[in-house]
Amino acid sequence: MQLKNPILGLCQQSTFMLSAAKVDQCPDDEGFEVAFAGRSNAGKSSALNTLTHASLARTSKTPGRTQLLNFFKLDDDRRLVDLPGYGYAKVPIPLKLHWQRHLEAYLGGRESLKGLILMMDIRHPMTDFDLLMLDWAVASGMPMHILLTKADKLTYGAAKNTLLKVQAEIRKGWGDAITIQLFSAPKRMGLEDAYTVLASWMELADKGAEIAE
Repeated sequence: MQLKNPILGLCQQSTFMLSAAKVDQCPDDEGFEVAFAGRSNAGKSSALNTLTHASLARTSKTPGRTQLLNFFKLDDDRRLVDLPGYGYAKVPIPLKLHWQRHLEAYLGGRESLKGLILMMDIRHPMTDFDLLMLDWAVASGMPMHILLTKADKLTYGAAKNTLLKVQAEIRKGWGDAITIQLFSAPKRMGLEDAYTVLASWMELADKGAEIAE
């Protein structure tokens, strides 16, 4: 008997809640949140849309369009959060500093934040931004799971080699706590592994048995 991952149904019924420019505009700090971070060209919005089977997150040919913390409701206690993308060259410096200040305040002070999904373009992994996020996650004890996005842009062998190389680099520099996988939104590659991580962080991992039949 195969158990159905309960996070799947929640993701499929997810709805937009609100956008916050400042931490005090966020929803009440209770329940379970998982945040999605990544450089603005790492495929973050596409990954979110694929995981939720919806067009919740805005995708754009212009990187850096996600300028706010965007909250998506899964149920009364659980939310996904699309964080501002980094790497946008054309954004004015004061606005960059504003986002950075409030993003750090969110990451450092949000009690309901249970884990961070970090998106890395498999063709350009371990950027300066990625290294900063890795440092922060380890220093703060925040669970982190990495999606090596756009894995369909490489052959499977090349993608697997990159996965093993990045995995070894992370273990050497940051330990074994951070997990990593291949992911492709267009090919729907890696969805099951990502759902498993989300269900665990949101304390849904043991509830599959309740809906098995």
